[in-house]
Amino acid sequence: MTVQSRMIRTARIQTHVLERPATGKAVRRVLLVHGNVSSGAFFRDVLEALPDDIHAAAPDLRGYGESEAAPVDAARGLRDWSDDLAALLDALGWADADLLGWSLGGGVVMGLAVDHPGRVRSLTLVAPISPFGFGGTRGPDGTPNSPDFAGSGGGTVNAAFVAAVAAGDRSDAPGSPRDVLRKFYLNPEKFQPTPEQEEVWLSSMLTTRTGDDHYPGDFVPSEHWPNVAPGTRGVANAFSPKYTDLSAFADLQPPPPVLWVRGDADAIVGDASLFDLAQLGALGAVPGWPGAETCPPQPMLEQLRALLERSGANGGESREVVLSGVGHSPFLEAPEAFLAAFTEHLQKERRT
Repeated sequence: MTVQSRMIRTARIQTHVLERPATGKAVRRVLLVHGNVSSGAFFRDVLEALPDDIHAAAPDLRGYGESEAAPVDAARGLRDWSDDLAALLDALGWADADLLGWSLGGGVVMGLAVDHPGRVRSLTLVAPISPFGFGGTRGPDGTPNSPDFAGSGGGTVNAAFVAAVAAGDRSDAPGSPRDVLRKFYLNPEKFQPTPEQEEVWLSSMLTTRTGDDHYPGDFVPSEHWPNVAPGTRGVANAFSPKYTDLSAFADLQPPPPVLWVRGDADAIVGDASLFDLAQLGALGAVPGWPGAETCPPQPMLEQLRALLERSGANGGESREVVLSGVGHSPFLEAPEAFLAAFTEHLQKERRT
């Protein structure tokens, strides 16, 4: 079936969806949830490659793609997005679904499982953010480095990059959206997109709404390094550990089965992320770093792995697949290996 584009009015917002209906009766319904500075357009190839008996949809989250640019209330953590998805399931007439979440979307689908557990059959987490958000924490349990969660939130985002997104910059200048796509969304040493692919993905990135209510959000000054702390509005504050704590996922009885797929060359999500100011401070790229005892880099992989181990004690099942030479976008960089792991996960869940 051909991928279709349609706008759906839910009980919450106007949501744009790329949809690939099943051929004949659908035996599974799959929702694919994108990450930050992107949209559902990144999933078009996945939609086309899924087995014919799967009905799949890739929505644009609020503030991205063609969906409504409703503001993000960061004090709710990821719930504006996860509640939007629950409303979308209602509008689609789906009682439940298998959910895939990439990067920020990984946190969103975990949050949906916490708040609406009966609607989630399985989770596939693709290069997901930590269950304790992004930046400003230490240890497997997400202990904050400072009481105001300094080092996370809207003030930690590169302002020049945000301005370039807002301006629709299509250049290949250092730090431009195209440059970030090439160097960080993908591992340039192993994967170069076709010109056509790059233009589609860049166009998707440039749909991101910017400002205090969107990306990156507001911030407040802090007495703790790097002297900025989360505000209450917008994207980067919503996934700050001040407002995002998904540790309750491990307490679900039982948690849904989880497939975790990541690349070993991911520079965005990892235990030494180049987007974590503490890691940049340790490398000398951000001045004034107080040292590892006060402000260690966030162990993002360790934190998720510890949570999944906890969920195992409650009957949860998880599998971690690490793809060699792959960066932040396994489904783009290694589509055959990714699709094999993903479809195996869905087929295994189908038999249980």
